[in-house]
Amino acid sequence: MAETPSRRLFVEMLREEFRLHARLFGGRRFAAFPLFVALVGAGTVWLLERAGTDLGGAIAGFHALVFAFGLHTGSIGLVGRDAMRDLLGDVTLLVFTARTLPLSRRRLLGIFLVKDAVYYAALFLAPLSVAFAVGGLGLRVALLWATITGTFLLGIAVTMAAIALSTRGVSGWVVVLALAAAVGLGWTTSFDPVGFTPYAVYESPGVGSVVRAVVPIVGLSLLGIATYDATTTSPSRTAESAFEAWHERLSFDEDGLVTKSLLDVARSSGGFTKVPFSAGILFLVSVGMVDLAGSLTGVDPSIAVSMGAILGLTAFTTYNWLTQFDALGVYLLYPISHAAVFRAKFRAFMVLGLPTALGYFAIAVAWRGGRVGEIVVGAVLLVGLHLYLFGLTVYLAGFRPNEFLFDTVLFAVFTVAVAVGLVPVLIVGLVVAPIDVIAMAALVALAVILGSVGVGLYRRAIPRWSRRYRTE
Repeated sequence: MAETPSRRLFVEMLREEFRLHARLFGGRRFAAFPLFVALVGAGTVWLLERAGTDLGGAIAGFHALVFAFGLHTGSIGLVGRDAMRDLLGDVTLLVFTARTLPLSRRRLLGIFLVKDAVYYAALFLAPLSVAFAVGGLGLRVALLWATITGTFLLGIAVTMAAIALSTRGVSGWVVVLALAAAVGLGWTTSFDPVGFTPYAVYESPGVGSVVRAVVPIVGLSLLGIATYDATTTSPSRTAESAFEAWHERLSFDEDGLVTKSLLDVARSSGGFTKVPFSAGILFLVSVGMVDLAGSLTGVDPSIAVSMGAILGLTAFTTYNWLTQFDALGVYLLYPISHAAVFRAKFRAFMVLGLPTALGYFAIAVAWRGGRVGEIVVGAVLLVGLHLYLFGLTVYLAGFRPNEFLFDTVLFAVFTVAVAVGLVPVLIVGLVVAPIDVIAMAALVALAVILGSVGVGLYRRAIPRWSRRYRTE
């Protein structure tokens, strides 16, 4: 069969995607990531069953997480060009080559969407689906794979349509807000948006449910392909000199490196708002997870302890924002040690990350309530786990926290280390509540230990990465 331009481009996009991940996330070890995902997923399903969790609830949550993953993937593919350039240098992905290839941007975007579906369905979603086989799904594993692939496509299609409309200016944003308002209004009435998603196909397989699930995916994809303006560029931005004013306010910043770190984040796309925004997503997902756990186990969970533990995970995203727009090579021209740069990142992390996490913790407590003792314990746990995750990330990843996410070996170590600190606390917060005084004291002691380990790992990381960066 003769090779068509579309088929050739599809194959090259698949190859490009794999090479991009391999370069960013650990080279050849990235290829072993699907096996690791399957093993971890199977272990998680097994533990959920042993804890008495309803498998149907776990599958519903699985679809929700895959939808969020689709939203994120679509945003990276279509608006992440600046971030890609920061990480990889001056590169051009095939999806952005409409002006140099004899293909229309609509065909490029259509092939890009199909490529993402095939690539992630085979490399990530298939292992996750197979993991549910330990729950006794049998042949429904194939149905699960199909519906989560559709859910992933729905997430990409939503993001693609929103981004494409945004390139059309005010009129496009009006359409985005109108569509969002329509879905929100429908949610408050008898209309059920979930019935028009692939999850409804898993719950009630049939021609009708398939048609209702396919129509939004196809419709949003066609809307995005038809309206996306590939020639749209972000306007040039300027910023007034603010270093001296910021430096004066930070009395503890002797060498100005903390000020630089904060200014890097403030002047990047999204500014400081991306820190609470990313933490806010985790906050909302966590509240839903805690509620789901309570309904499945029949135990009224401790909101303070559970949220304190989960919000500690915001440490990773905060440190990622602090290092994403910086590199140690920038400081080679100056008489500045690696230790001083790492110390500045730690201080900036404490200024930016910890208040954000504690702010969401306060919102959770004000919203859902809790016993005074559990609130105090939850706050201590948040600080301890925050320091632990920070130290662990710095020790494993140095200045490149994104690069080890798909490095199978490093990610496995990271996952196990996080589980050691987080899982025991979540078991107590979700299952043991109400928590007695002895358990509270044990949790406080654990928080102190984890925080101390985190600080220790951070201190050990400085000479470790200084030696490595000097040899690069």
